[in-house]
This record gives sequence, C-alpha cells and structure tokens, in this order.
Amino acid sequence: MSETLRLAVAVLGNAASVSLYAAPMVTFKRVIRKKSTEEFSCIPYIIGLLNCLLFTWYGLPIVSYKWENFPLVTVNGVGIALELSYVLIYFWYSSPKGKVKVAMIMTPVLLVFCIVAAVSAFSFHDTAHRKLLVGSIGLGVSVALYGSPLVAMKKVIETKSVEFMPLPLSLCAFSASACWLVYGILVRDVFVAGPSVVGTPLSILQLVVYFKYRKARVVEEQKIGDLEKGSIELEKVVKVEKIVTNCEQC
Repeated sequence: MSETLRLAVAVLGNAASVSLYAAPMVTFKRVIRKKSTEEFSCIPYIIGLLNCLLFTWYGLPIVSYKWENFPLVTVNGVGIALELSYVLIYFWYSSPKGKVKVAMIMTPVLLVFCIVAAVSAFSFHDTAHRKLLVGSIGLGVSVALYGSPLVAMKKVIETKSVEFMPLPLSLCAFSASACWLVYGILVRDVFVAGPSVVGTPLSILQLVVYFKYRKARVVEEQKIGDLEKGSIELEKVVKVEKIVTNCEQC
C-alpha cells in the first residue's frame, strides 16, 4: 500500500512539476510576439535550470542508491529542456544590456553545477556523502527558486497589477510543492521534502497576493467601464437636447 501511495504521489508530483515548468510558455509566447522581454526577469528561469540540473544529478545512480529517486530524473530532465529554452529565448529578445546580465548570471550557475558534479563523482565514494553534498546545495537552490516569486509579488504590490505574475504559474507552483512535500515525507528524504517546506507556504502567499490584487483590478476595470458608460449616456442626452433645441427654433 505504501509503495502504491508513493508511486501515485510521484506521478502527481511529476505532472504538477511538468505543468510548473511549462507554465511560462504563455509568458514567452508574449515575449516572442512583442520581441521584447519587457519587465520580466530572467533570474527565476536560470535558478530553475540550476535546480533541475542538480536534482537530475541527485536522482541518478551516481549519487542516489540505484534508481531509488528515478521520479526526480524524469521530471527534472524535462525541466532542463524547458528552462534552458526559456533562458535562450530571453537572451535572444533581451536588450544588449540584458544579454550581458544573462551571461553574467548563467556563467557562475553552470560553473557551480560542474564543480558539484565533479566533486560528488570523484571525491566521495559512497552514496550517503554524495547525497549530502548534492542534496544540501540543491536544497539551497530550491529555496531560492521558491523564493524568487517574491520579486514578482513585490512588483504586484507596487503596481497593484497582476500582469507580471501569471495565475497558472502560481497554481502549478503550489501543486508541485505540495506533492513533493508529501513524496519526500513518504520516502523519508529531507532533501526532497525540504524545499517544499518553504515552497508550499510561499506559493500559498503568492496566490493570496494574486487574488487580492486581481480583485482590485476587476473593481477598477468596472469603475472605468461605468465611467465610459456614463460618458456615452451623457453624450446621448446632449445630442437629444440639441435636437429638441433645433426643433423648437424651427
């Protein structure tokens, strides 16, 4: 029963995580259409790429015992392909200054992964120490990944607009973090469950902020609509008064 439950949660976690990685497609369709990165930040996607690289490495038999963490390899393998494509699209459509920024962030990120992979593969000779090294660094990166939406939340609060914090991304973040928290508890792996301990409450906070300012935006749009409607009605009244005045003069 426990094995079946673990498999079911792993499947749900994979589906939620793939949805999370795929959610920015909406954002990047807009970037491609407008040929501009606008106010979007590249940092969450670069951190996401590093997170996927580390946990794919963590799930491989080189670090973990045989294929005990195979679900991590499948979902993060997909994540690597998607996150890398987002970074490349961002780089292509960003300004010259933005391209420099992407390069300056990507270089140390890839260097960190290469160093971690090399040290874990050649300096340690047992899975326990390899998991400790890769898992600890992966845990820190995951916390940063789940914390990166705080930048978007700050912008939402400042502008009172949810334009740059898409709802699908927030929903997928909550679903993925909740599933992996349960899976990590079931397999008793602190490095799998740990990031979600931070990610779950942060994703809930993100949803709260979204719906708060989404409601404010709807109310504002209704007010604008009422004003426009009032202006149209006023124009109609003025036109009728002019017609009546002209008739009286006749």
